[in-house]
Amino acid sequence: MSSKKILILGGRGRLAASLAECWSRNHEVVSWGRAEANVSNLEKLRTQLAGVEFDVLVNGSGATNVDGCESAREEARTVNALAPLVMAESASKRGARFIHFSTDYVFDGKKEAPYTEPDPANPGGWYGQTKLDGENLVLADSPAHLVVRVSWVFGPAKPSFVDMIIQRALENDHVEAVDDKFSAPTYAPDVADWLEPFLAQPLPGGLYHACNTGSCSWREYGEKALEFAAEAGLALKTTKVGGVPLSQMKQFIAPRPVFSILSTSKLAAATGITPRHWHAALRDYIFEKYASLPSRS
Repeated sequence: MSSKKILILGGRGRLAASLAECWSRNHEVVSWGRAEANVSNLEKLRTQLAGVEFDVLVNGSGATNVDGCESAREEARTVNALAPLVMAESASKRGARFIHFSTDYVFDGKKEAPYTEPDPANPGGWYGQTKLDGENLVLADSPAHLVVRVSWVFGPAKPSFVDMIIQRALENDHVEAVDDKFSAPTYAPDVADWLEPFLAQPLPGGLYHACNTGSCSWREYGEKALEFAAEAGLALKTTKVGGVPLSQMKQFIAPRPVFSILSTSKLAAATGITPRHWHAALRDYIFEKYASLPSRS
């Protein structure tokens, strides 16, 4: 593949930062955080994008505080729906590929089998609604654009649930996580590998699901993380995670889909790459980050 000029917005985020790091090995990558591009200022964003060259534009920005979106509705709509349209239009004017990220929260979680791309979306909260609106606006601008839904992203650029549960187990002999909400973890560096074939235009655009294979509850996810952390040598106070029902999470304002496992068969068919199991990705992440720490026992 020839080297591409790639501009990534939201570049300080957990997913976008990993894309920038991985793709910079073979491509010319420029990464903008909020300081370089405030995506809530649509006119300024449009002007900024008109003044820079790129072959691929990637949107890793977003208003992702699920509960915060319920109260800051206009801001969420601007960042999650209207700003992606500005980016899509800018990419179309250049004949560039646009890659936009969305979420499993566009689904209501009532299906009992993995969601495929043609399944009807029915978000339960404003975050999911604005992300769905962004998807529709981007794909209406051009079928060549790529909309990629991910779920439960973890990776080296920014702490996630994985790091939180490990930290808790380093400090406490009892930790808990929700045990009746199910999805599939997504390892950010793996996403970079799966999507790199799309940086060349011939692969079709459209809607794709991208996550590691397998599924779990938050409790199972946390317990596997602690298992690998102990294997890596961390002096944990427990490797067990207690289960709590989602209904007890009284601090949650917005509804969450209880089942949002995404099928990746379309992605595999397009790229020839079958995502590896989340266990393998999680083990790699934990050993790379934690195995050499001085707190090893």
